[in-house]
Amino acid sequence: MESVVTDEQPVSETAQAGAPRSATPKLRSRKDGAAVPLDERDKRLLNQLQSHFPLESRPFARIGLALEMPERDVMKRTQELLDARIIRELTPIFDTRSLGYSSMLVAAKVDAENPQRAAAVINAHPGVSHNYLRDHEFNLWFTVATSPQSKLGLEGTLEVLAREAGATSVRQLPTLKLYKINMNLEMEKGTETLAAPAPMTPPPELDAVELSELDYSVIRNLQGQLPVITEPYRPAAERIGIEVEELLAHLEQMKERGILRRVAAILFHRRAGFSANGMGVWNVPADRIAELGPLMASFRGISHCYERPTYEDWPYSLFTMAHGRSKEECDAVLDEIAATTGIEDRRTLYSSTEFKKIRLLYFTDAEAEWEASRLND
Repeated sequence: MESVVTDEQPVSETAQAGAPRSATPKLRSRKDGAAVPLDERDKRLLNQLQSHFPLESRPFARIGLALEMPERDVMKRTQELLDARIIRELTPIFDTRSLGYSSMLVAAKVDAENPQRAAAVINAHPGVSHNYLRDHEFNLWFTVATSPQSKLGLEGTLEVLAREAGATSVRQLPTLKLYKINMNLEMEKGTETLAAPAPMTPPPELDAVELSELDYSVIRNLQGQLPVITEPYRPAAERIGIEVEELLAHLEQMKERGILRRVAAILFHRRAGFSANGMGVWNVPADRIAELGPLMASFRGISHCYERPTYEDWPYSLFTMAHGRSKEECDAVLDEIAATTGIEDRRTLYSSTEFKKIRLLYFTDAEAEWEASRLND
């Protein structure tokens, strides 16, 4: 399954009340990457916004009840955290698989002297949501998704990206089995909690579902930053032409069908204090993958856990993404996984530069425009 290329921002009031914003990648900088001190109230609020943002007409009021804060204070502080670039966005999170999109993690070997040029080429594709420089011979790691309407498809898109980026070799690392996907940073507790397993519900096995015209309209009108107003779902409902309660009921149905995973705050990790992320990859015997995948996924400090294909020079079948307030905290999480599972053959790839990190916007014209410029050449 190897592909080788020969030669070996703050949200304005206008944006809040109007249509969804375009997803704009943010490059890490020293200024924007520094952690911001947060008090205990902020940490509790961020935990709620990440994991318990309700499908109710007045969700900030519900969160206020949980935190014993007035609704107006919850809204005010949420907007301040957005303005301070601690919260990246408050947004619905749709399931790529259920929408019929094809996606893949890709490791590319690009010019080590100028990886920025290759990153810029790859970032131009609207389906690239994450792109990192990592400390490995395969130095550029990115995720890419293509829609069901794509004329190039995932394979064709990767061929174009590899050629335009000047990649000398590309590893395709599709998900063989998903054990966890939950980007929910623990703001209140410390390393001991992050480095311990906890009960978790395995993610469901999902295939593409049939989408109705209302599904498409809800996705297009709701995706992106939710406005921080008393009734944040109302602007989308008005654009769709339905009542708020009808929209909320439909969103509950979309959750049941696996289309909508949740509505949540996505944080700027470093600004929120999580300055390190390490991709721990594990050489696990084939007959133990099904046993150890769920166990590795259960650790609180692990946000993503996947089984991926191996290669002759890449024997690592399980991928775990660890997040910590320091490299040492990431290492503590991964060390505890090693001690618990007994798996010693592992590597940790740390990111040195974040070239792109966005939430995908689904069913827009951007992909077709990108493809048209290549297919017409």
